[in-house]
Amino acid sequence: MKLAVINDEVSQDIHVAAAEAAGHGFGGLEIRSSGGVPPHRMTDDQLRVVRDMTTSQGLRVAGFDPPALKCRVPRDDAETAAVRDLVVDAVRRAEILGAPFVRVFTFYREGDPDPRGAAKAAHEVLDGVPADRVPLLVETGMRTNSPTMRHTLDFLDALGDDRLGILWDPGNSVFSGWDPEPFPQDYALGRDRIRHVHVKDPDGRTAYVRLGDGDLPWPAILARLAEDGYEGWISLETHWRIGRTLTQRQRDEPWGEEFTSGGLEASSICMSSLREMARAVGATPTPKAHA
Repeated sequence: MKLAVINDEVSQDIHVAAAEAAGHGFGGLEIRSSGGVPPHRMTDDQLRVVRDMTTSQGLRVAGFDPPALKCRVPRDDAETAAVRDLVVDAVRRAEILGAPFVRVFTFYREGDPDPRGAAKAAHEVLDGVPADRVPLLVETGMRTNSPTMRHTLDFLDALGDDRLGILWDPGNSVFSGWDPEPFPQDYALGRDRIRHVHVKDPDGRTAYVRLGDGDLPWPAILARLAEDGYEGWISLETHWRIGRTLTQRQRDEPWGEEFTSGGLEASSICMSSLREMARAVGATPTPKAHA
């Protein structure tokens, strides 16, 4: 399995984030905001700088995380078109970065999750989106219509597009309150469709904590992934800060220093822990990109 970290969990300075990841023996950076600029607002030149700095440290771009379908369900044709435009442009941006996927959500829910209703709206949004150029991965999102693996599979079944895979984030499932124990049952349900994994450790629905101190059995999860021959990225999304707790708004919109502040120290601690957990299950060193 391959280890990565989301860049703005470490630093808004892509140089610092890339150097820190490389220093911990990680092989990739998953790209979200950089330099205080949201991922869907970066210019092409900014995207190239991010790409080139990542590869100059011997790393790969491990994914691209715009807020695609991270909004309410569209209520008219204009809103549908706006969401579609963001996804189409995200695919183009991912191509500039050389990212292996674009992360998408299933719209913010109002009340209980409605994955099939969300799929109906997503079908309209994704009509004509070139998913064959850069794969789209659906995240198990805390406030969306797919907070658990079961909801995500319902969404994908209703959508009926086998090109889409799953970005499994069990921390979101716990934090949502819809599944306090997403391993091993949720994992087993979606194992064959998981293409990427986010790592963070929740303390119930209160806060995220240092990796290893929360509710998720990450050593057991990594051991199972290794046993099953998982070869995708395991990507740290720290969400823990020493001495402060991220607000819901900061987690929803991680676009700048207000979100990232304190992330370097916290993520460095968690990267060390994740690396040791991976070594303990016999994970091989992560292949590096050529500069």
